[in-house]
Amino acid sequence: METFKCSVVLAVGGLLASTVQAAGGVPPWRRIDNPPPVVGLDGKPHAATCSAYPGTDPTYRFWVRKGRSDKLAVVFNGGGACWDDLTCSFPAGPFVPSVVPQFYTDAIRPGDGPQGIGGALDAGNPANPIKDYTVVFVPYCTGDLHAGSVTRSYNNAGHPNTPLPSQFDIQHRGFDNFMVVLDWISRNVAPPSDLVVAGASAGGYGATVNFPWVAKLYPQARLTVVADASQGVTTANFDAGLPGRGSWDMQLAPFAFGPDALSLRSAELLRAAARSYPNARFAQYSTTQDAVQSDFYAYMKLAYGPGGACVNPLPDWNQQMLSTLASYNAELPNFRSYVAPGSDHTILGSAGFYDTPSWGPSVAAWMAAMIDPSGSGWTSTACPDCLLPLPCR
Repeated sequence: METFKCSVVLAVGGLLASTVQAAGGVPPWRRIDNPPPVVGLDGKPHAATCSAYPGTDPTYRFWVRKGRSDKLAVVFNGGGACWDDLTCSFPAGPFVPSVVPQFYTDAIRPGDGPQGIGGALDAGNPANPIKDYTVVFVPYCTGDLHAGSVTRSYNNAGHPNTPLPSQFDIQHRGFDNFMVVLDWISRNVAPPSDLVVAGASAGGYGATVNFPWVAKLYPQARLTVVADASQGVTTANFDAGLPGRGSWDMQLAPFAFGPDALSLRSAELLRAAARSYPNARFAQYSTTQDAVQSDFYAYMKLAYGPGGACVNPLPDWNQQMLSTLASYNAELPNFRSYVAPGSDHTILGSAGFYDTPSWGPSVAAWMAAMIDPSGSGWTSTACPDCLLPLPCR
């Protein structure tokens, strides 16, 4: 669950603010630091914070780029996940050796931000389907897929580089952060005609579970939801477990996911959402052998189980991913998928977003067709043989 690769920027209303100028007439990104606590759209109090992993700065911030139209995109960043002693003891960091496990992003560090990200965040590319949108970039530093609202204690699993106490707390407050950002949006962004909610990796899950609140804020907007590299292939014990998905106290909107939302398997979240919003459009992108998604699944299968029929986690993940996409495509008239070859993880923030393969449209063109009111040309797309499940081996 890799992050977009990023950089920095502003603030308003008395907050510390700076503006980074962009070249070629592209609007600048603006950074909003330390947004104040709010009573969210859900009627509950929320305060923004990163994970507070020992030794890190828990300050939360987010970025906004004003558009040249009345359209809005809310983009959730990725950055792994943590839910037990092992995964939460080993965050990613700038000085962590590559041989040390790195499961999640624990803080927003200097230099993080959206400026260095290409793909769908490159407003200077004429092929970008959201180049004229106001874009709100939602960073991620809580290890909970942007969905948590709880403080959990974990035991030090023995990090070789970071001196940890025997027990430490992690603030799984991704949903709280989102509610704070959404409150800012409600006060500063006029009702849009079009609304795109998107994310990559952990951010793809963030888009999937949080878009209903943005849609509730702007019910008149034409809604598009794009989940990149976030297919929800997990194990049953992980989904039901504490530790496991239960570590996060996920906040799933009952008006979108039903009164028993927490019982839904991870792969069923988007299906439930698409059924609840039949007039919206939903999409998922994946490669056939996504190395990051399959590695996370391998750990879940080893530590939590049970997995699928294959002993090898890669074909097991691939078979479940393709089966889920096939069922979505068969059952949901407002859903399409894009399956590419290889093991790369995420496409929305990469230059490959604009590459046109010999077998189909670029992801940028495919997303543009999805956003277009007519929907002309928006079809499920896959490379030759990409829909053939990998054999167990």
